[in-house]
Amino acid sequence: MTTLPDTDTSKVIHYEADEGPTVWFNTGMYTFKATGETTNGALTFAEGSILPGDGPPPHYHENMDEAFYVLQGELEFLSGNETFMCGERGFVWVPRGVRHRFYNPGIHPARLLFLLNPGGLDDFLISIGREPHAGEIPPPFTPEQHRQIDELAPNYGLIIG
Repeated sequence: MTTLPDTDTSKVIHYEADEGPTVWFNTGMYTFKATGETTNGALTFAEGSILPGDGPPPHYHENMDEAFYVLQGELEFLSGNETFMCGERGFVWVPRGVRHRFYNPGIHPARLLFLLNPGGLDDFLISIGREPHAGEIPPPFTPEQHRQIDELAPNYGLIIG
């Protein structure tokens, strides 16, 4: 007897371009296409727009692997203590436990896709980030937001430094 595949389409996640929960995180903007909650913890998948001079500080994830795909522009990546450039259509895979960061050294915004496995870091970014406002540039983090990062990061296996 053949078992038919699950036909419950309510389990499918679908967002068109520019759709999905969106936050400003520092001066970057992140739109989540899949979150830890919507994938039962399997992954987080998002698109990021990174302004010149922006990117996270060096960090590593104790329990998450991370992948990046550059859509537009060029980003400088840190791997351990060495840096390299990654341009449009370039891919970077960072296994858990590897110190890394990305940074936009250019004069134009860069765009990238990123995937975290397992999911859940989206909760961290959304809890600290701010709601975006059309026609505005995201302001840098406040001292209070920096304090929140230091306080909450270890709860997500995120080690900064």
